Amino acid sequence: MKISTQLGIALTLSAAAAQAYAQSSGSVTLYGVMDAGITYVSNSGGHSNLKFDDGIMSPNMLGFKGDEDIGGGTHAVFDLVNQFAVGSGAIQPPGKGLFGRNAWVGLTNDRYGSIKLGNQYDFMVDSLFFARTDAAMMVGGLYNFRAGPFPKLALPYNPPYAGQFDWDRMSGQTVTNSIKYQSPAIEGFRFGALYGFGGVPGSFGSGSSVSAGINYDHGPFGAAAAYTEVKYLQTGGPQVTVRNWGVGAHYDFGKLTTTALITTVRNMANGGAIAQGEVGATYMLTPALQFGADYMYMKGNGFLDNNHAHQISASVDYFLSKRTMVYTQAVYQRANSGAQALISGILDPNGTSSGPSQFLTRVGIETRF
Repeated sequence: MKISTQLGIALTLSAAAAQAYAQSSGSVTLYGVMDAGITYVSNSGGHSNLKFDDGIMSPNMLGFKGDEDIGGGTHAVFDLVNQFAVGSGAIQPPGKGLFGRNAWVGLTNDRYGSIKLGNQYDFMVDSLFFARTDAAMMVGGLYNFRAGPFPKLALPYNPPYAGQFDWDRMSGQTVTNSIKYQSPAIEGFRFGALYGFGGVPGSFGSGSSVSAGINYDHGPFGAAAAYTEVKYLQTGGPQVTVRNWGVGAHYDFGKLTTTALITTVRNMANGGAIAQGEVGATYMLTPALQFGADYMYMKGNGFLDNNHAHQISASVDYFLSKRTMVYTQAVYQRANSGAQALISGILDPNGTSSGPSQFLTRVGIETRF
């Protein structure tokens, strides 16, 4: 009798679960983007260079995202994103895993917001870049993020010569082993917070990360602010803490869109710090033709020898369809005398200019699916 009762309960629960599963609805979407082209660099280690380069206007990505409606306005969601090089097919960046770009799972609710766990962007990306405050989204892509004549900043990136690249994290760096909350929109405001676990036994804060962001959107106007602190654990060395904050805004005038952005970085281990300000604009001349331009000024502190740089970027995009475009772009950076210019994306041991100026131009194609 006891076995029969237990079997009956098990069958009832299984039937209820099967019924609930049958009633739920969901989807899994395959998506991605590919970018490739030819770039000319005026001075890379003292020599000009004409090269194949990819993942510039957008990173090359292959992703799988899922959404299941589990009732009551709540959805189970996930995202797995691989970044790769079109030229070689290799996983990017080197040393990252198969889904090093994004790998998270969570729940989202129309009323209460979302909570996600895994390897995911912090709020320098979520609140500032995705809110269209950074001109690099539409003008120049990777070549228009932040780098510059700041080798002494020495961020603990891998490889070591990348220590002055993307110093404000906005090209899409992630926080591993993290939990992130994002609120719904409330009278135009959204806010969020993230915590990344360091996983060091007996030292809860070691290797940890924190980030927070706030956004406001009202019609054509949007503004945002974000803060991120990451504690990097070093093999055989002290922990390195790096802090970033930024504020930005955009305004859409119809065919014309304008952006403004300020971001900073401070390496707490050596005291190196940089601040930058930029303004940008894009104009849709026709539904298929877009022009863009951006000006950026970056300034290091005394530890970085007060190095500074001006950078100007321009692009022309022609949309062959809703998913595919061809484009051309040009970027020029001019540093102070005695410094060595470095445009973002010229990322190799000999990429830095031998002098205070560096120029590049590119033609490319991007397609999304």
